Amino acid sequence: MEEPKQEKFGIKHLLMLLTSLAISVLIIVFNKQIRELEEFGYLGAFLIMFLGNATVLIPVPILAPLNILLGGILANPLLVGLSVGIASSLGELVGYLAGYSGSGIVKSSKVYKKMEVRIKKYGLWAIFVLALIPNPLFDVAGLVAGAVGIKWWKFLIAVMFGKTIRAIIFAYIGYTGSILI
Repeated sequence: MEEPKQEKFGIKHLLMLLTSLAISVLIIVFNKQIRELEEFGYLGAFLIMFLGNATVLIPVPILAPLNILLGGILANPLLVGLSVGIASSLGELVGYLAGYSGSGIVKSSKVYKKMEVRIKKYGLWAIFVLALIPNPLFDVAGLVAGAVGIKWWKFLIAVMFGKTIRAIIFAYIGYTGSILI
């Protein structure tokens, strides 16, 4: 694991933090309009999952059931899983950027400290496993990854593998369930 560079909290860090917080607020404010995006098929699934995963420290419990539902509604569960997995991963960069910004918003919490120990010990494997399992605390993993200096592209690759595998599994569960009904 790379040692994080000690940087002062500067304007770029402030902008990253404000951007991640603004995205979270906008997603909450426009929640109803975002849910209407499912009418647009795979693109709608992509947008919903991107926005749902772009919230920082605000769990969106509808995402896993929606992934399963979309797998049953849309024709190709593999495409659902790929679009949902990639979008979810890109959305998680918002939390990563908030952590990279150096914000101390949650650094004193017990959850953050436990997550930090695991990520420092296991690195990208911890990120992958945490992305693979349904995990409402994944935002904290993103914050920690950014804060401890994991390269953004390495974080994104680990998250993308975990979230895409999970999304494909959920989409096939929905697809199989819709066939049986």
